[in-house]
Amino acid sequence: MSNDTYCVIMAGGVGRRFWPLSTTQTPKQFLDILGTGKSLLQQTFERFKPLCPIENILVVTNLDYKQMVLDQLPELKADQVLAEPMRRNTAPCVALANAMIKKKNPEAKVVVTPSDHLIMNEELFRTNITNGLQFVEEKNVLLTLGLKPNRPETAYGYVQVGSAKGLPDGFNRVKTFTEKPNLEMARILVESGEFFWNSGIFIWSLASIENAFHKHLREVAVLFDTFYPYIGTEKEEKALFDTYVDCRNISIDYGVMEKANNVYVQIVDFGWSDLGTWTSLHENSAHNSANNAVLSGKVLLYDTKDSIVHLPKDKVGVIQGLEGYIIVQSDSSLLICPKENEQQIRQFTTDLKTELDSEE
Repeated sequence: MSNDTYCVIMAGGVGRRFWPLSTTQTPKQFLDILGTGKSLLQQTFERFKPLCPIENILVVTNLDYKQMVLDQLPELKADQVLAEPMRRNTAPCVALANAMIKKKNPEAKVVVTPSDHLIMNEELFRTNITNGLQFVEEKNVLLTLGLKPNRPETAYGYVQVGSAKGLPDGFNRVKTFTEKPNLEMARILVESGEFFWNSGIFIWSLASIENAFHKHLREVAVLFDTFYPYIGTEKEEKALFDTYVDCRNISIDYGVMEKANNVYVQIVDFGWSDLGTWTSLHENSAHNSANNAVLSGKVLLYDTKDSIVHLPKDKVGVIQGLEGYIIVQSDSSLLICPKENEQQIRQFTTDLKTELDSEE
């Protein structure tokens, strides 16, 4: 464990695709989606504790969720929870973390991770992260973790591997990034053998990512350079607000990774899912003989298969004659939707606000 190693956990998303359990009031990263007794955020935090000092773990979240993070992660101090005043996607999130880390340790090596991933083999995961940290040390490189796809998945981004010449085993240069493809394109990518799922977990030195921001996303870099002198002063909160008002809404993938020419990928296999959809949760849950996953509630299923059911623990459900469905009930809402149409769930939550004047 190195004092120069930092972990940034991105925990500001709303998780609309997990409605009706995930809402703007309590997004999915704060929920025990997997039934382990810990939220996804808590599991992510525990995963990184052996890799870096607790004081080097930062959580970037929305201002509305700062207290929720502190309640769920009492080992963190308040200044380790970076509260964004408004949502601006992942590039400003990373830029904010960079500024805060730079104030503490300009020599830092940084792992950036989402807060809502499933990792099956955590020991192998930590070995891969350690190898990645060694790879980026004293190199001007940006590293992403890639996973061999086992199906044509439309919900993930892909990374195409290039040359491995002169690199340690498991590492390649990156040729291209491909954002979430349609099903036909996803099949082509998987069959080529050159494309891997982009995990969205990144490793780099602070100096490398700072250089990349100034080269490829300069307007964002300049905004946070202007904010930097106010860190730790009584004007920090207002300066951060002003920075976010002027900042673009852009992802780190689009803003930096897809433009840089010093991007590498480490191919890993630690059992990963981004748990971005009910279907991905279904695939990673226990099934009965009809491929149904009942996550919660007292449920009887008749002539039903390939479905996922999540009811409140005290609720009884009888379901007959469905195939390939998502059936989810929260305290206030009910969703019944074919799995093949689950990409519409975000639209459902928007329609709830506009047509029914209901908060999702």
